[in-house]
Amino acid sequence: MPDQYTTNAKATLLALVLANREMLNTELVKEHKVRLSPGDRDRLNQDGLLVSSTNTRPYVHRITDQGIDWCMADLVDSELPPRSGPQARMHLDVLRRLVRFLRQRGMLADALRAGDLETLIRGVYSELSVGVQDWIRLARIRPKLNGADKSEVDEVLLKMTKTGTVHLAPDSNRKVLTDADHEAAVRVGGEDKHLIAIEES
Repeated sequence: MPDQYTTNAKATLLALVLANREMLNTELVKEHKVRLSPGDRDRLNQDGLLVSSTNTRPYVHRITDQGIDWCMADLVDSELPPRSGPQARMHLDVLRRLVRFLRQRGMLADALRAGDLETLIRGVYSELSVGVQDWIRLARIRPKLNGADKSEVDEVLLKMTKTGTVHLAPDSNRKVLTDADHEAAVRVGGEDKHLIAIEES
């Protein structure tokens, strides 16, 4: 049975597994409603499950390989809170069966990290941006999308622009464009777009 941690500590590790990237402390709160206490943070770091950069604000957290292994074991061995109903127990039984199936085939980590491409794009943008609606080069974002196919990424990016809160733009200074910029560009209306900005939701 894996070592016991608080609910927030466990939720932090699972959020990082699903995000498949470093995550700001503020992201944990805003996107997952998880508040990692200093005590939980220190224990996870001491146990080698988490690496937290505390010399910057907000803090940045990264799950370790040992932390991922702990999550895999906890998904199988965890127990429901007291007084959980029959539906919750059945959900847990189904989850355990799926986890064991994927784990035996070496597919569990990949399944957990697969995620939604739009969510991944937004997460990478948030990681790279400095301020609200900061313009970021697509050439910096694409390499962090777990090898997603360019046409698939282009399709998702175009879909995101229809929300009115995601913007694509060309770089007006053509002299600074690199080969990577040209390769990463999205073609819209006969024009290459090299930059993306996402408004804060």
